[in-house]
Amino acid sequence: MQRLLVALLAAFDAAIAAAVGLVVLLAPLTLLWTLAFGVTADWGALWPLTGTLWEFGHGVPLEVTIPDELLVALAIPPQAASFAVSITPLAFLLFTLLFAARSGARAAAAGTWLLGSVSGTVVFAAISTGVALTARLDAVQTPLALAIGLPTAVYLVGAVCGAVRVAWEEGDGGVLDRLHDRIDAREDWAPVPVAIVRGTAFTLVGVIGAAALALAVMTLFRGGEVVALFQAARVDALGATVMTLAQLVYLPTLIVWAASWLAGPGFGVGVGTAVSPAGTQLGVVPGIPVFGLLPENSSMWMLIVVLVPIAAGAFAGWAVRSRLVWEGTPLGTMQRAAIAVGIAVVSAGVAGLAAVLANGSMGPGKLADVGPAALPFMLALGLEVLVGAAILLLSPRHRDELAEERTDRWIAEMTEFDPSLASARTAPGIPFSETPTFDDTAPLDDVRGFAPPRHERD
Repeated sequence: MQRLLVALLAAFDAAIAAAVGLVVLLAPLTLLWTLAFGVTADWGALWPLTGTLWEFGHGVPLEVTIPDELLVALAIPPQAASFAVSITPLAFLLFTLLFAARSGARAAAAGTWLLGSVSGTVVFAAISTGVALTARLDAVQTPLALAIGLPTAVYLVGAVCGAVRVAWEEGDGGVLDRLHDRIDAREDWAPVPVAIVRGTAFTLVGVIGAAALALAVMTLFRGGEVVALFQAARVDALGATVMTLAQLVYLPTLIVWAASWLAGPGFGVGVGTAVSPAGTQLGVVPGIPVFGLLPENSSMWMLIVVLVPIAAGAFAGWAVRSRLVWEGTPLGTMQRAAIAVGIAVVSAGVAGLAAVLANGSMGPGKLADVGPAALPFMLALGLEVLVGAAILLLSPRHRDELAEERTDRWIAEMTEFDPSLASARTAPGIPFSETPTFDDTAPLDDVRGFAPPRHERD
């Protein structure tokens, strides 16, 4: 009964995640639809628009076709009548990912992480299929397979990651426990996978935080340009509201752009353009207000910002090394080098995936290539994080670490002669002198190496 209950709860979580995402779109669109067209509006197009935007928020590209009458009315060139829009507004994707991770963690805590993840994913796939089949627009098309597969894949990844994180720590009585036992069998390498995951989390938090701070600083100093572009758009209050909401859902995407800028490769806002610390080369930029944050010029001195990812890697190395010392698990040079490389590789992989979602087309012509290039971003961030992590993980061990290791070795040797000393270290990180197990006045005559000289015994 418990397994059935967990499956039902996971399915309910998936339905809530999809419903909340759709309602977050549908509610403001309904209000804007009413204000723009009145009660006599064509309400039949509201749901297809909502479903299409929901799919777009999960990485599904859009194929936009401008009708002929609109081409004539707006004097748009015929070659611009059809184009793709594929830069994902990551706010919706992150919401689904985090909600799925929470659901997977709850299923793992109940002891059935695999069933819960599969149940939730199946329900989310069914909802995605229903949305893909019913939300079809003539002017904006989405590939049917991607409209079903990508939202489902996002939920599956989130659910599995959240479930495995909990099941790895608490056990699942199945495949994860067997894998855990195999890793633990190699004592020297057992802490390495967990240390890599922990270090990667510290690295990503550091890089994302620095990128968000850089974006906030640019908003502070170049907010006037953003306001000027709003005024140049000559839109009413309703249009300004729509533009503002659209830019807010792209905020995580802009943070990825800022992270690529901090790493060095930067990003582009069209074919033949580049925005990086080494230099800025811009042509005609669309009049989107958020593009007012783009720096007009750069200097070679700004390359100093690449120290930020290095510092994030160093912080991750320090955090991992401090945790290992606190736990009393000193590792050799090979293991620490593997941790540094693992942190760099996993961080680069996550950055590359984010760059793929944050890069693409946003219009015809030169706007077919906008955002950071995935491969340069991956390589730059990975190398910088590797340098920072290696500095802290591979540096000579501190005397406190060596003293800790010598104390543990001494206790192990003494235990051979007096088993009661085995409990001297009842908790990691407690100094040997503070453990209540020892009796300072106990005779040591029977312990090898502490017996008095023969003439004193006589």
